[in-house]
Amino acid sequence: MGFVPEEMAARTGEDGIAEEDGPQPLERPKQHEMSPDEDKPKPPLVRIHSECYTGETAWSARCDCGEQLDEAARLMSLHGGGVIVYLRQEGRGIGLSEKLKAYNLQDLGSDTVEANLLLRHPADARSYGLATAILLDLGCGGDQGIRLLTNNPHKVRAVEGPNREVIVRERVAMIPLAWKHGGKRGIHSREIEQYLSTKIGKMGHMISD
Repeated sequence: MGFVPEEMAARTGEDGIAEEDGPQPLERPKQHEMSPDEDKPKPPLVRIHSECYTGETAWSARCDCGEQLDEAARLMSLHGGGVIVYLRQEGRGIGLSEKLKAYNLQDLGSDTVEANLLLRHPADARSYGLATAILLDLGCGGDQGIRLLTNNPHKVRAVEGPNREVIVRERVAMIPLAWKHGGKRGIHSREIEQYLSTKIGKMGHMISD
């Protein structure tokens, strides 16, 4: 399996959403953001994002995946850039058709974890070895490390790899916009509140700084 890295400039449009500005010649990531009391660059912001057709394209009220992708791009536009690794792992690794079956089970009362298990899938079937390899190829290994945009502590350990080939210097929480703005922005629904509560209670996600 191969991958094609591409560096793109981004501009921030209305509502603070980063917009793609077209492909640019590929270069290794350059980091120009400096710490106030240091003479070396901060680790780059990195988002390891798994494909979510329903959340990114249909803006489903069942998850915050599309919101997280947009927010990651917005944060990177404010901090001089970053890296988004987009993995084709729809439905936490079970695929779109199985994910839609899981949605049917959720309509009958199961939560997101129970639905996967009833379909004989793990709660989370994703893996991150490819993401680690991509980050190493982009020059994100070594002591400088990265700042990983995630609520998932398991992802931190998985991305670092068994020998800590990539060092996560900081976990940057992806707090839902509805929580940050009292429901006035972002996705606000009963379904997503249950979804986030399940991820905190059953999957160990840490939706806080």
